[in-house]
Amino acid sequence: MKQIKIFDTTLRDGEQSPGCSMNLQEKLEVAHALEKLKVDIIEAGFAISSPGDFESVKSIAEAVHECTVASLARLNVKDIDAAYEAVKGAANPRIHVFIATSPLHLEYKLKMTEEQVLEKTRELVAYAKKYCSDIEFSAEDATRSDPAYLAKVVDTAIKAGATTINLPDTVGYTTPTEMRELIEYVMKNVDGSDKVDFSVHCHNDLGLGVANSLAGVIGGATQIECTVNGLGERAGNTSLEEVVMAMRTRPDVFTNLPRIDTTKIYNTSKLVYNIIGQTPALNKPIVGANAFAHEAGIHQHGVLANRKTYEIMTPESVGITTNKIVLGKHSGKHAFDTRLRELGYELSEEELLDCFEKFKVLCDKKKTVSDADISALVAHKKIVSEDTKYKLDRFYVHASNVLSATSTIRLKLSDGTTIEDAAVGNGPVDASYNTINKMINPPAHTLEKYSINAVSEGKDTLGEAMVTLKTEDGNMVVGRGLSTDVIEASILAYLNAIDKII
Repeated sequence: MKQIKIFDTTLRDGEQSPGCSMNLQEKLEVAHALEKLKVDIIEAGFAISSPGDFESVKSIAEAVHECTVASLARLNVKDIDAAYEAVKGAANPRIHVFIATSPLHLEYKLKMTEEQVLEKTRELVAYAKKYCSDIEFSAEDATRSDPAYLAKVVDTAIKAGATTINLPDTVGYTTPTEMRELIEYVMKNVDGSDKVDFSVHCHNDLGLGVANSLAGVIGGATQIECTVNGLGERAGNTSLEEVVMAMRTRPDVFTNLPRIDTTKIYNTSKLVYNIIGQTPALNKPIVGANAFAHEAGIHQHGVLANRKTYEIMTPESVGITTNKIVLGKHSGKHAFDTRLRELGYELSEEELLDCFEKFKVLCDKKKTVSDADISALVAHKKIVSEDTKYKLDRFYVHASNVLSATSTIRLKLSDGTTIEDAAVGNGPVDASYNTINKMINPPAHTLEKYSINAVSEGKDTLGEAMVTLKTEDGNMVVGRGLSTDVIEASILAYLNAIDKII
């Protein structure tokens, strides 16, 4: 029995979700995290869609060594050429081609006949095959296609050289029973089905993404396409962490388990949430704050007696540590490095020294430093560049409930000089942002979202501020700031976002 492969499309389908765009540095961080997570395939992007996407796919293909790297391509020559040019530097390149097969798409989107789609599949899958041996073919909107015709298209794709066949539930329409039966039908009615991988790519429009993916596996699929945190267009895609842990929790049902290192799930999830400026819902399975919380007295008693009474998995199995207090101001670099490795982080010497310096500063501000604090420091270091035009030197805020708030800020420029100004506003954060705008005069933008979240517990916890700015051309950028002072964190987050639009 084939081992289930995990095909992660966070950097392609996930990034298409509104407000979830990433820059190259952020995409590379996610790609490296996925590599450590041991996903089998990373879909790095849609190479033809833009020069920026092409460069992202190319950079990821060259940076990742332990995973197959794929680029999406429509079933045409230009798309396939661009996809190969982007992934050819990968240790294991894949071209992922697709064309719709449902009557609805053929009539209204493609304006093609069934025979024309068959001919195009035959010709262009073979064309892609000339570039590399690993070709995935997707029949877009497969779950609303005629099964008999779908089988003909799949048969054509396999004979032309496809090595993976994906049957997507593109609009999240199908049910688990239908998904299982579709996989079974196509595999039964196509010669050579046993020689290729069948894949499922399910969307979550009806909340059935994970269920449909698991049903596809029961039907014979050996690849699941998913995203970290279930990101994706509309209601999202199959959630990687949920579908993987479902299989790991039920080895009696799923015997061909994926190779995912589940202890890396939580940190990967947190990294992606930090990058896109979001936080998980409290009741988000696996990674939400309440995923392992027990409030009811009966549940608490049961867990204390035997964790298995109300926990079907442990927090540790997904990388959530139960060790709250870890290090203090007297801890040395070696102890700090050891704890980082225990938490799943492997830093370069330069990154380690920088994080250790920030850790020492934090120790002077807090009585205790938790694992969550340390994880936040590392994540912030990885996704927030130190090479900025404007750095916060100092600030002074005066606020009350009877007068407008005043914020005075001094910024240090990249050439070492400083600028200083003040402004008023409706509260200390608004006043601070008005001051920054007054000093820098950035391009026109609107503040779409502002949030501040506690990293750990206690009144001296680190505050993680996130702001989302929308530029005049519609681009969305996310800024992040981290400090025990929520005003400072807010200022740092705004400066981080402003730096991205200048």
